[in-house]
Amino acid sequence: MEILIKASQLILSLSILILIHEFGHFIFARMFKVRVEKFYLFFDIKFALFKYKPRNSDTEYGIGWLPLGGYCKIAGMIDESMDTEMLKSEPQSWEFRSKPAYQRLLIMLGGVLFNVILAVFIYAGMLAYWGEEYLANEEVKYGILCDSTAIEMGFRDGDRVLAVNGKPVESFFDIYRRMVLYREMDISLQRGDKVVNISPDYYTYIPYMVKNNFIEPYIPFVVNSIPDSSVNKFSGLAAGDKVIGVAGVMTDNIREIKNIFSKNKGQTIELKVLRGNIQVDIPVRVNDSGLIGVELKTDMREFFNYEKKNYSLLQAFPAGLKKAKTRLYDQLCELRLMATPKSKTYKQVGSFISIGNIYSAQWDWHRFCDITALLSIMLAVLNLLPIPALDGGHVMFLLYEVITGRKPSDKFLTYAQVAGMIILLFIMIYAIGNDIVRHILN
Repeated sequence: MEILIKASQLILSLSILILIHEFGHFIFARMFKVRVEKFYLFFDIKFALFKYKPRNSDTEYGIGWLPLGGYCKIAGMIDESMDTEMLKSEPQSWEFRSKPAYQRLLIMLGGVLFNVILAVFIYAGMLAYWGEEYLANEEVKYGILCDSTAIEMGFRDGDRVLAVNGKPVESFFDIYRRMVLYREMDISLQRGDKVVNISPDYYTYIPYMVKNNFIEPYIPFVVNSIPDSSVNKFSGLAAGDKVIGVAGVMTDNIREIKNIFSKNKGQTIELKVLRGNIQVDIPVRVNDSGLIGVELKTDMREFFNYEKKNYSLLQAFPAGLKKAKTRLYDQLCELRLMATPKSKTYKQVGSFISIGNIYSAQWDWHRFCDITALLSIMLAVLNLLPIPALDGGHVMFLLYEVITGRKPSDKFLTYAQVAGMIILLFIMIYAIGNDIVRHILN
């Protein structure tokens, strides 16, 4: 059922994105009186699930069976269909190839433009309906919890991040984005009574940072419940108890506490807990796995007050535009990161399997809308890559024509289209291979 729900969300998202993207091409083509021969959601190789051609219309509308994309077949244009029959005749007034370069450029940019517009509308709608919630950096009152690599970078458990590259941090989770995507590595930390500055080397740690949340908000060891199967069901521990000491060591650090448990497997040790304002000493049994059999509170909303901004409909649109611009810039930074071999980010490239896994296992409209808006931005950015067979490839050749005044030959464009499709095929095979290794073989 979980796979079905995720797959349904993925297909719905892709359907929306494909239709909007192709409609961008369609509307600009019709604006400049260029015929659109086909407008399809998904690919109709050999056959279509549905097709319809209105009377007195040049366009056939349909739904294909292969959900890997869609297309808008524009008359007189060399595209992925590789239909070159029209090259045998003179250009017609209603064909793409007969239009001025600026019109052809706008037609090719229409899909990207409409994907960005869609993201703006989705973000604006989300902000108007749900508002915006975030964990303010100032609210992370216990400081940060570091993994071993973060400690190697210079962070310490309990540090509070004051600034990144000299600029304050509003949302805690912006720290990760600014370090990974913006390469801002000068970090100011509050450590006890001192301010400490660290500047870890970006290229040394970026392969690790892209895969892991190396720092997280520090939350104390607080008992949420004791299962009936626990060895400490009748120990005296109670929900809400906050551990502040273990085996004579005063600490509420989850990592330290678990390490002490691990060193005392099969032993009975004493916990010092804070119950309300009262300290209580409770002997507990550590099982052979180094655990005491309790469930911890992990919902950060129980420890921190999240900031929430509410927007009117008029306020939501400029805020949605700003958010879309930020996400667009983030995607460009990710692309730059992907093109940096030292980052090893290319190993994270994934296909539909990876995309499907980011959806919620239950239908969550907020998450669905957020992912759809992000994918719309990603689709816009990826389509602008200067690879023949993508919009960016067509744009590249059109810009060459605008600048030089010379149009590449139809024969050259046909060969370029074939080369671009081969490149995209290899990228797709690589992405699927990555997913198989990550999600199936591991």
